[in-house]
Amino acid sequence: MSLRVAIIEDEPATARNLQHMLQETAPEAEVLAILPGVTDAVSWLQQHAQQCDLLFMDIRLSDGLSFEIFSQVHITLPVIFITAFDDYALQAFKANGIDYILKPFDDGELKQALVKFNRLRSQSGSTDSYAQLLKIAESLKGNTTSYKQSFLVHTRDKLIPLTVAQISWFYTANEIVYAGTADNKQYIIDATMEQLQQQLDPACFFRANRQFIVQKKAILEVDFYFNGRLSLKINPPAKEQILISKARVPEFRQWMNS
Repeated sequence: MSLRVAIIEDEPATARNLQHMLQETAPEAEVLAILPGVTDAVSWLQQHAQQCDLLFMDIRLSDGLSFEIFSQVHITLPVIFITAFDDYALQAFKANGIDYILKPFDDGELKQALVKFNRLRSQSGSTDSYAQLLKIAESLKGNTTSYKQSFLVHTRDKLIPLTVAQISWFYTANEIVYAGTADNKQYIIDATMEQLQQQLDPACFFRANRQFIVQKKAILEVDFYFNGRLSLKINPPAKEQILISKARVPEFRQWMNS
């Protein structure tokens, strides 16, 4: 049986990796589209949802939470959520979710999710196994997450430990990630921005845009900017202006108020 899927993921490397794993794990799968954000996903689903069998969906996208998609377009497709955070599990299962895979994941976890999808698909074409999914969600919420506390960084001719508490922001340029500290120093971090999102406590750090992850306690001021965006004043000042897109403003406000 053919399997037509769409991937909603804002990290190109993750999307490519998922596509490759699908080709290896489920050769019958055809990736119809890779969609980097809420706006693109809504536009595509409005026209092509009926052609699709299954969605793979990250939760935190560059222009907002993927749950916003469901408020803009009616979706009956089953969804396998792939995310770095387990704090959205119950909400995910209420949004057609049939599985919830935490990053980083491997082909074994992907295969298990596809087995579940095929089992539910074969049951009179229904993917309604909500009671079972709630049990999974509750078990996920019961897990404790261990977040990174320090990085080992190069400085001159030695390595030193840099605690996460010292870091005000992470910035990426030319595929290099820098950490800016409260005492106005900068260090190169051996990690991608996507990896940092998985490793950092989301209560303390926010992915402002593709270039910046910011520490809540480092934010001094939030200014209104053009076209409904926000501009962050942060200590110490970053290399470039840090802007929050209009689509992500509600999530940012909620994060700042938590």
